[in-house]
Amino acid sequence: MIQKYFIAEGIVIRNPLLIASLDTKPSVLLSQIPNPTNSTNDYKIQAADEKLKVAWRYRKTTLFDLYGTFGHEYDLRISMNKRIIDKARITQWHGPTEKIIKNYIFENPAYEDLLETIAKTLKNGMYIHSDGLTETNMLRICINSLGSRMWFSDSEESTRADIFKFLYCLRALLKSSYATAIISIPIQNFDNSVNFVERLEHLSDITIKLESFNGSAKEINPLFKDYHGLLHIKKMPIFKTLYPYEPKTTDLGFKLLSKKFVIEELNLPPISNNTIEREQDETSATGICSAGGRKNLLDF
Repeated sequence: MIQKYFIAEGIVIRNPLLIASLDTKPSVLLSQIPNPTNSTNDYKIQAADEKLKVAWRYRKTTLFDLYGTFGHEYDLRISMNKRIIDKARITQWHGPTEKIIKNYIFENPAYEDLLETIAKTLKNGMYIHSDGLTETNMLRICINSLGSRMWFSDSEESTRADIFKFLYCLRALLKSSYATAIISIPIQNFDNSVNFVERLEHLSDITIKLESFNGSAKEINPLFKDYHGLLHIKKMPIFKTLYPYEPKTTDLGFKLLSKKFVIEELNLPPISNNTIEREQDETSATGICSAGGRKNLLDF
């Protein structure tokens, strides 16, 4: 969903795009891009002097209030008009167009083919720093599910090596050009015995992790009843500074609504609800554990 927002924003502000995926065809991803809305303050809360009935810390604070308003808003119920997508400058990559002989750099030749496609797109679009740009623009690169089963080599060890080499090469391309990339990696496919995840974070400028409540104990926990998962900020960028920017809070939750994908500060429910549940639990426990409801030394 975050990648769809990334692509949609690129189309709206007329950034050229490169979409790469081996699991899903880029044309399918483009058909699911949300449509921009005309409203501008759907996420805004009320004025700061709003009277709070419970306590200030229960006030819903969205990500836009924490990090500043940016970008456009989109309606997930409506797909973007195909004519608008067709007018955008989009390069689609769904694997090598022809069979490539395995070389000594990558076990899986798909990594090399994607790197060549990215380098060619940067060169043709004159996004390299040494090129004389006639207009200020940048290339948005979206790589979906890098390291999925479709990207696997003969062994997990060689697959990890391919991913690391690919990210090193991609990082070099990005540092020397006007481009940015968003990459999703299903880390559950890998054994972290060799610190695979930590090494991926080291190779990235920004790293976030989405933890879904689906199938976990948190799904039925009343504390998280308003959310579908947690968003963990694993790494913040360090650009021209020795110390990264620290957000006001890193306790963030997300929920997928019918119209929008919302990331906001994680708020616990009011204490009154917990008090009622606690009293009910204590009442039921007393009826089970006490001797006929009479108070004596055995009550607990």
